[in-house]
Amino acid sequence: MKYLTFAAATLAATAAMAETPELTVYTYDSFVSDWGPGPAIEKAFEETCACDLKLVGLGDGAALLARLKLEGVRSDADVVMGLDTSLIAAAKETGLFAETAVSADYALPIEWTDPVFAAYDWGYFAFVHNKDLVAPTNFKSLGESDLKIVIQDPRSSTPGLGLLMWVKAAYGDEAPAIWDALADNVVTVTKGWSEAYGLFLEGEADMVLSYTTSPAYHLIAEEDDSKAAVEFEEGHYMQIEVVGKLAGTDQPELADKFLNFMVSDAAQSILPTTNWMYPAVTPAAGLPAGFETLTTPAKALLIPAADVPAIRDEALAEWLKALSQ
Repeated sequence: MKYLTFAAATLAATAAMAETPELTVYTYDSFVSDWGPGPAIEKAFEETCACDLKLVGLGDGAALLARLKLEGVRSDADVVMGLDTSLIAAAKETGLFAETAVSADYALPIEWTDPVFAAYDWGYFAFVHNKDLVAPTNFKSLGESDLKIVIQDPRSSTPGLGLLMWVKAAYGDEAPAIWDALADNVVTVTKGWSEAYGLFLEGEADMVLSYTTSPAYHLIAEEDDSKAAVEFEEGHYMQIEVVGKLAGTDQPELADKFLNFMVSDAAQSILPTTNWMYPAVTPAAGLPAGFETLTTPAKALLIPAADVPAIRDEALAEWLKALSQ
């Protein structure tokens, strides 16, 4: 009798597990870290979906697209979260993404009507430093200085690619000269944002490529106001992070539900103090105290997504040439 009871319970548990749908979401490492938004997002979504949300961290943002291209239609992912405006065109060219219907009252600096990707947060790239440093206020003066900076590889990291677009948007044909001057300032190039920021915090560099919102983490989470983002006279390049559904998913309705969840108040209220970015939709409670102290660039730069692929190839060649000398 005990055996039969145990066997029945085991069969019931197995059946319940089989009936629980699983949604696999590829994203970047910092999103799924203990201090990132992943754990809270997973808990909040699973409370609404009667499903198992599986968040898979795969390097930094640009590495996601490379992984997806490698796996193709055989990918285990249902959703990809962490691409940005610099990668949207290349992502669509793969033919791996499907259109989706997402309804959101966006509070972005630009109008967002993309039928494939939903925007879930945004920010401005910036160089972060300790406040006791007299930081240069443009790329030319940074290149003329002896300050040490840490940046990310544009082939694997969205901030790294964003920096290429930033310099190109600000200087156009002068970009190669800017990179020639900056090459001596770069102490290392990391695969992703986490490694670069960690080196900066360890004192390996004077400045690190990050976001204007990064000092909010130190201020709110650590009660440390020693960090600042310098405002550059050329303006700052904008990043809008997006989430999209794969055409090959076997959970299309659940994937749509997740995309809509990511623009809901439940998710948007989590992001500012976990992903340390601006939410794409203003939370009902507003932004957390401390965000009002952040640097607000006077000028925003953004290359249209459709124009990025051609500009990227040229900018990457200029970057590689300067840093290899």
